[in-house]
Order: sequence, then structure tokens, then C-alpha cells
Amino acid sequence: MVIQKFEDIIAWQKAQDLGVEIFIVFGDLKHFGFRDQICNAVVSISNNIAEGFDRSSDADFSRFLYIASGSASEVKSMLYLAGRIGFINKDTRLKLIGQADEVSKIIRGLIKSIAKK
Repeated sequence: MVIQKFEDIIAWQKAQDLGVEIFIVFGDLKHFGFRDQICNAVVSISNNIAEGFDRSSDADFSRFLYIASGSASEVKSMLYLAGRIGFINKDTRLKLIGQADEVSKIIRGLIKSIAKK
């Protein structure tokens, strides 16, 4: 199956789902710097997948996927920190890290599939 539009990419869909969860959990956080950083990072995941898909080459798409993967790692790192400083409880941290891991794995698989072309 050939993907026709970025909205069909599972990694983009899952990154959007993660973004919604992050905004729900951190949207009212009074520590604005932390909130803005994690929200910007999570938005970067799906945006880079979308932007890369609409670029002119597989090499460009792959480059944007690596950026999206890095943003997913940034989100995970911030989730660990959020747990350690008490912004979120353990269950929430584990759930969100699990979602971020899933997004990362799908992105890595997509990068590998592009490299095989």
C-alpha cells in the first residue's frame, strides 16, 4: 500500500494521540517553561512527520523522521523529569512513556522501510 497523504501514516496518528494526552496532562501546569517545552516537543513529532512526507525526496523524509524521533526522545526525557519532580504520578508517567516508545518504534520502522527502497 502506498501512502497518499501524511494523515494515513500510523506514526503521525499516534504522535497526534500522544500530543492530545500531553496537552491534557500538562495544559494547566503553572510551571510555564516546563509546560511549553514538553508541549512544543510533542507537537514537533507529528509536524516533522507531516512536513517530511511532503518533501521532494525519501532522503528529506528520512531526515525529518529522525528529527521527529529526537522530539519523541525529548518528550520521554521530560516525562521522566516530570515524574521525579512530582508533576505527574507514576501511572501517568508510565502510560505516556509507553505511548512515546510506540511512536518512536513506528518512526524507526518507517525510516528502515525508506532506506530499503
